[in-house]
Amino acid sequence: MITTIDETAGEVVVIDGDRERRYPLASNEGFMAASAAWLRAGWDAKYVYGFTWFGRPMIQLPDDMIRIQEVVYRLKPDAIIETGVAHGGSLVFYASLCKAMGKGRVIGIDIEIRPHNRAAIESHELFPFIELHEGSSADPAIVSAVRASVPLDATVLVILDSNHSRDHVLSELRAYAPMVSPGSYIVASDGIMAQVAGGPRTHPDWDWNNPLSAMDIFLREAPDFEAAEPGFPFNEGAVTDRVTYWPRAYLRRRR
Repeated sequence: MITTIDETAGEVVVIDGDRERRYPLASNEGFMAASAAWLRAGWDAKYVYGFTWFGRPMIQLPDDMIRIQEVVYRLKPDAIIETGVAHGGSLVFYASLCKAMGKGRVIGIDIEIRPHNRAAIESHELFPFIELHEGSSADPAIVSAVRASVPLDATVLVILDSNHSRDHVLSELRAYAPMVSPGSYIVASDGIMAQVAGGPRTHPDWDWNNPLSAMDIFLREAPDFEAAEPGFPFNEGAVTDRVTYWPRAYLRRRR
């Protein structure tokens, strides 16, 4: 695919095989076509490896974090469960939202929480809002421990950001979906893997071995859930779609 951004003409030209599409820069379609090229460039350049939140590295696309805070503020969950801890930046991000709202706490799970990261998280001023579990997020013992720490009537939001292989994400979806409260979401991040397959830092099987494939399987077996974009609570512009590393990530529990 070849994407050309012509600022003088005010259009984006996308050539895919023998098909050519032209979009005005000022249109949603033009913006999204340009954004797709920008996302690929950002992946290649490791753009997301340059941000922190309250002092902790946060390897996330800023657009995704702004969008999910809109969801967090609307839901005001009692518990935010996140699989994948890394440096702890995302945990601190969610903890800062909980503190600002005066409600909620964050439960972080990782197969390995490195000692220097654990020390930094546990010494952080927002650690009172954070609970850590070390072990595989798909381990029944870990799942049981997390379930035991969440009240049955709690509003729960789940974010999956650990091992992004199809089988692991599917295991997480099956394990944590029952904890999601009606009207809330389980969010499977980094479906961009399918979009950047073949690029730097990818594997040959990423076109199928990714969170999107896991979600497709899960939705066929879980009638209580539906793919549902959370929507923009405020929008006076032409753009109607998310710029994201998390395409089709939001699965909402209907009942």
